[in-house]
Amino acid sequence: MEEVGDLVDDSIIQSVDRALHILDMVSRKREGCGVTELSIALPLNKTSVFRMLSTLKRHGLVEQDPETERYKIGYKVLELSGRLLDSIDLRAEARPYLRELENLTNEVIHLVIYNRGEVVYIEKLEGNETLRMHSKVGNRAPMHCTGVGKVILAHLPREEAQDVIDQCELTRHTGNTITDKDALCDHLRRVRQQGYALDLEENEAGINCIAAPIFDHAGRVVSALSVSGPAIRMTEERIETLKGKVMETSRKISRRLGYTAP
Repeated sequence: MEEVGDLVDDSIIQSVDRALHILDMVSRKREGCGVTELSIALPLNKTSVFRMLSTLKRHGLVEQDPETERYKIGYKVLELSGRLLDSIDLRAEARPYLRELENLTNEVIHLVIYNRGEVVYIEKLEGNETLRMHSKVGNRAPMHCTGVGKVILAHLPREEAQDVIDQCELTRHTGNTITDKDALCDHLRRVRQQGYALDLEENEAGINCIAAPIFDHAGRVVSALSVSGPAIRMTEERIETLKGKVMETSRKISRRLGYTAP
């Protein structure tokens, strides 16, 4: 089973493709893989597998246990992963998915981050329907009465969320704003269970929205997205039909940030 040709379809370098396949297999087993095991699984002859492993080892992508002689993932992969995470631009990664959601709903789409007990708008897509909202990129908004704020608050570590609630004045913005801390805590428990939050005219009169959380590679909630529209158009029935797509979009963006759902 010698390698045949280094080029397949003028685009795939076969030897590199096989080496990356080996790297992927090694990364999936905590105890590592042996040459024979890899040779059978690929299939490739042992000499070819050994040469590829030696090359990967030279670059720190795999390491060999001196006792078992099995190969495990190398720390160079962790270093490369760290560089990738440092280079991730949340807005750039999210934008294609936000555009897709905008095209589907024709409503206003927001992307926010959590910062010092508030949310900060970092992206706003206007949709095709006429809607005037107070939100602008760079503006801050409270956590307790916005869909994006509540969904982030619901997924923060419990002590951190409690600190935010304790320090928040729970200012009333409309007649629907939750201003009681115990009621807010009960509400956030439901939000966490269902995976999305609603703002039914709680921040701005006449505006409804649905929001979903976005997680990073470490499983921390770092952002949220929402679809907002006038209450006469964004009815609870319509929100019910959109919630699956909103949560699917948030999951796609989370995966782009390196998040792996438990």
